Amino acid sequence: MKETPAWVAPLQELPVSLKPIAAMQKKHFGAVLNPTRWWGRMPRLFWLVALFVGFLERRSARLSPVLRSLLMTRVSQICRCDFCIDANSLRLAERSGALDKVQAVSRWQEATLFSEEERVALAYAEAVTATPPQVDEALKAQLKRHFTDEVITEMTALIAFQNLSARFNAALDIPSQGLCATFKGQPHV
Repeated sequence: MKETPAWVAPLQELPVSLKPIAAMQKKHFGAVLNPTRWWGRMPRLFWLVALFVGFLERRSARLSPVLRSLLMTRVSQICRCDFCIDANSLRLAERSGALDKVQAVSRWQEATLFSEEERVALAYAEAVTATPPQVDEALKAQLKRHFTDEVITEMTALIAFQNLSARFNAALDIPSQGLCATFKGQPHV
């Protein structure tokens, strides 16, 4: 199957300021990640976005690594971002040590392997991702039963970030790179 050329072409050569991140991506993934070739037109903004996601993904984050990946994968699916689905599915598989949650996240309401806390967070991710957001009083009450205000705030920032990323990538038709296919069943937090 022949790939359709991008309507906004990716950069073939990245700015010097992005060479460190490109080297890191090559080391970790074997290639520069596709979004970097589009974001590279705005290196300062790219670094700000990278710092933002780096903060959300820090070791002392209020949300567990598995929950963060679960939420990011679901938002990616809702926004139909091929690259984000692939990358976040890989991260979820690595963090949970298996593909079961990756394969079930799109039908989380019926799946039995999600905790009550994960279900509430997934419902919130869907509600925040809706346009306009659809966070009702019942969902707010459920969130308050499971999470502190600080955790809800950080969760909202994570969901908003993933919406930015997924919508950027989906709008520009940034393709997947087959990252999740490389999962070998090894947990990685």
